[in-house]
Amino acid sequence: MSATEGPQGDSTGERAALSPIRLQLLQNALTSITDEMFSALTRTAFSGNIKERRDHSTAIIDIEGNLVAQASQSLPIHLSGLIGLVGAIRAAHPLETIRPGDMFIANDPHEGGGSHLPDINTAEPVFIGGTLVCFVCTIAHHSDIGGARAGSMASGLTEIWQEGIRIPLIKLYSAGRRIDDIWNMILLNMRMREERLGDFNAQFAASRLGLRRMEELSARVDAPTLRAAFAGILDATERRMRSAIAAIPDGTYSFEDVMDGDGLEVFDIPIRVTMTVAGDAIAMDFAGTGAQVPGNINLVFNGLQSTVSFALKVLLDPRAPNNSGLLRPVTITAPEGSVVNAVAPAAVAHRVQTGMRVVDVIFGALAAVLPRAVTAASNGSNTSAMFYGRNPRTGREYVYFETLGGGSGARLGRDGKDGVQAGLTNTSNLPVEAIEAEYPLLVEGYNLIEGSGGAGRTRGGRGIARAIRPLGHVTEFSGSGERFRVAPWGLEGGAPGRTGQFSLRRDGAEAPEALPEKASRVTIGPDAVLVIETPGGGGWGDPAGRKIGDA
Repeated sequence: MSATEGPQGDSTGERAALSPIRLQLLQNALTSITDEMFSALTRTAFSGNIKERRDHSTAIIDIEGNLVAQASQSLPIHLSGLIGLVGAIRAAHPLETIRPGDMFIANDPHEGGGSHLPDINTAEPVFIGGTLVCFVCTIAHHSDIGGARAGSMASGLTEIWQEGIRIPLIKLYSAGRRIDDIWNMILLNMRMREERLGDFNAQFAASRLGLRRMEELSARVDAPTLRAAFAGILDATERRMRSAIAAIPDGTYSFEDVMDGDGLEVFDIPIRVTMTVAGDAIAMDFAGTGAQVPGNINLVFNGLQSTVSFALKVLLDPRAPNNSGLLRPVTITAPEGSVVNAVAPAAVAHRVQTGMRVVDVIFGALAAVLPRAVTAASNGSNTSAMFYGRNPRTGREYVYFETLGGGSGARLGRDGKDGVQAGLTNTSNLPVEAIEAEYPLLVEGYNLIEGSGGAGRTRGGRGIARAIRPLGHVTEFSGSGERFRVAPWGLEGGAPGRTGQFSLRRDGAEAPEALPEKASRVTIGPDAVLVIETPGGGGWGDPAGRKIGDA
């Protein structure tokens, strides 16, 4: 499969009519609209996962399915779902049949263009002068979308049907009218209806805001000019990427790493990439990567595309805009049925764990030719923790879901950052005050782990420790970690970062009880504390070269 696409958009004449200054102004206007949509979704959401952690994204996508603009705080992994939804619309609905007031939604990675089920995508068409020009899109991670386990993200699930309600591409609103039969069916299959309603309404409000702002922009910019701007924006990003690729020596570069396991029966899963640089283009082949696994860490192809886009952008041109032009010079191939190109009915809830390792192998492959840009391996884990129970104060069930940051890898001249989301996610760690105000949980400890970053001339970033005790009830914990067995590697003689771990510390016990790195349905009462320790980052360079007084 290939991610390469030819240039899209209007005629060369229309593009030529836009000066560089006007093109930049229009690009800024489109980004500003997506930023405002993002902020509106944050402010109006109900769940802590969205309003506090900001596990959502917003974008503008043209009618060819190209991402044109994305909110500055959006998540790299969300690119795939947003683009996939519009691709599904194009495949199922002739553009001339789409009407103002329509809204499409989907979440399914195998049938709806998504990357995992909790991320629900919306797309609403924008018409200017009666012409369809683009879609305003939102995506948000809902804390529960049904399935065999509360929170829909528990380790140990083995097929997509267990992970929650599967929403293929559907039209939820038709000409401004909600289709209530479909709406009621979706809500019936999700836990915590009130919270789901709040988060859905936040997405709908953000979408309508984006639609209004685009209509306001259309008072100054007609449809042909806007389409020409879309094409010009994508072309400019493509040129930047090709220029950066051309600076890499032609050749073939390979790297391989392994994942801890799928939480069930498969361990040391290989992730391998071979990159061929020829002129201003890259061919990226994942042959040699392990087969898809029973556990829910599989990554579908559009998620792989988002991962590759992120990794190349941060290495080659970090200031380049986030749009589909990033991947035009890149061809991606991956064995169908592999853990990075999974097929139905693969379980995919924790697909970011695999995506993080894909980032590491791309970095490893280019380390020799981009020594100033490549870092040592970062924590390599989107360490997830999920608590489910019933609040003894209110009698209502709750799901507290979070992904915790860790240490980033060191690089030439700079230590790795401590306690950050290094890689495909851009979410925040949930504040202690928000956890304790919203859930019947006590945070007994929250700190950086000294010594967890790998030693080196520059050291790796430190991981995070968080200790949580349930208050007055029994909670159920599920977690998914990576780099809990296989340490983040160092570069140029730097030491590996410390691995992560889950453990249970019972009152009066002499030692904590170690839990699996893919823990599922661990019951915890008020007499115990769940401790999460995330991995540190790898170090860079010989530790003997570190100067006295360095942090």
